[in-house]
Formats: sequence, structure tokens, C-alpha cells
Amino acid sequence: MLLTVDVGNTNTVLGVFEGEKMVHSWRVKTDPRDTSDELWLQYRSLIEGYDLTGLAVCSTVPASLREIRGMIKNYFAHIPTTIVEPGVKTGVPLLVDNPKEIGADRIVNTLAAHTLYGSAGPSIVVDFGTSTNLDVVSPKGEFLGGALAPGIEISVDALAARAAQLRKVELVRPKSVIGKNTVEALQSGTIFGFAGQVDGLVNRIIDELEILYPGTESTTVIATGGLATLVLGISETIDYHEPDLTLIGLRLVHERNS
Repeated sequence: MLLTVDVGNTNTVLGVFEGEKMVHSWRVKTDPRDTSDELWLQYRSLIEGYDLTGLAVCSTVPASLREIRGMIKNYFAHIPTTIVEPGVKTGVPLLVDNPKEIGADRIVNTLAAHTLYGSAGPSIVVDFGTSTNLDVVSPKGEFLGGALAPGIEISVDALAARAAQLRKVELVRPKSVIGKNTVEALQSGTIFGFAGQVDGLVNRIIDELEILYPGTESTTVIATGGLATLVLGISETIDYHEPDLTLIGLRLVHERNS
């Protein structure tokens, strides 16, 4: 069985695969202060009972990645391990100015999106996390670039911190766009506002893709990330929701490097 670990700025997502099938997944908070031994204690409690034969990791948090390397050295040295970093075979050409700037999660998302949906043409991955990432994938599976915007939660936190009469609210869809009180107004601006932001960016990206690839019939838009469910059914441009996209990409990268 393969353990996949996606370390994000806010949460870490782990998943166990048996072949192509995901058997179980977990979401825990990311704490850059955790040591390699603390990480092992946490992971061990989750994966107990699974006979692991491989490990694949990507991380956007340098401090956590350093400790994960130590954990692997001390506790996973007996199994094949893949850490997505420069030099690892991903099969994803990075058509950007500085490929070293691209986060490992965006690369594996590109690979997974092209593998799952690439037969239909180009695709756009919308990753709702600490930041909202829109990653653009060519019909050949190339990473073309994208757009980065502040994430939903950090935007709400910033608003509550800077506006004396506003506060954090539960992120749920309000009854209507026209909020009848402060809570509903904040929920409306957040949920419908971010859905509108995504739709606006996606439509502009599609316009550019139609110029790059004349005759393209359609562009597939895939939502992923821990906050994606907030805009599902509200966004008008999202075609598919794949919550495990990054973990699937990690599995694919590990298979390429095994």
C-alpha cells in the first residue's frame, strides 16, 4: 500500500492507496513546529494496520519538509519514497519563466488533472486552500501558469481583524445574496464573492486558451482543496469536484519514479 502526504500551509492531507484505489484519507492541521518524532507519532496512529510498501510526499512548507525528511530517514527508510522536488520525474513540462518557483502541489495537480480529464482538451485546476490557485494545463499536459488569489479563510480573518464592527462568521451559504443582517451579509460577500471571482478568472483564462489552441471545443474545470465545497453549486464554471486530486497526483508521480 502507498501512503501519500500533501503538506499544505494550513492542513496536511494523507491518503492510503491500494493500487489505484484510495482506501482511506485523513486531514490534520499543519504545524511547522512539529519535529520528525512528533510527525511520526501522529502518522503512526493514523496508518496503524496498513502494510505500507511506498511513500510519496509533497510540501509547500519548508520547515515541515525538513522534519519529514528526518522522519523518513528514521522510520520509513525500509520502503521506497518519493519526495516531489527538482530532479524527480513528473512528466509535467513547466512552461513558465522560473520553474523552480512552482509549488510541488501545483505540479502533481497538473499531472492528475491531465491524467483524469486531459482527453477532452485543456483543463483548469481550482485549488481552494490557504490561497486560491488556478492552474492551467495544456492539452498535452503541460503546466502553462495560472493565477493566485488570497484564500477564503484568510480573507475572512483579515476582514475581521481590520474592521472593528465585523467578526468571523461560519462559512456557509446564506439564504440569499441580499443579506438581512451582518452575518448573512458577510457570508454572502464571502461565498458568492469568491465564486464570482473564480468564474471571472476562469472565463478570462478560457478566452486566452481559445487563442492559444484554436478549435478547442471545451476546457474542463476541476475544483479541489479543503474549501472547495463552499462554492460547489454556486460557481457556474466548475465541472468536476475531485477532493483527492493532489493525492492522486502523488500516486502517479510515485509510480513514475518507482
